[in-house]
Amino acid sequence: MNVQVLFFASLREKTRLHETTLELAAGCSVGELWSMLVERFPAIEPMSSSVSFAVNQEYADRDQVLNDGDEIALIPPVSGGSEIPED
Repeated sequence: MNVQVLFFASLREKTRLHETTLELAAGCSVGELWSMLVERFPAIEPMSSSVSFAVNQEYADRDQVLNDGDEIALIPPVSGGSEIPED
């Protein structure tokens, strides 16, 4: 089966990819996909505990089984924002 993987923010920087299509075995889970990507891109491994996943634009757990044609977004932790100064 084929899935489309989208990389955002620091994941995009570390993989140097905006998106890619991958061929996976039937029954592959989000977590298994992540493990494959870590093997291919070791620089993303430190983000393993904090990355979020969305399958077809809905947040997903690592145990969710993927289907042919799914779109998986890899979302790194977001930080920053603006502080409001105290007077």
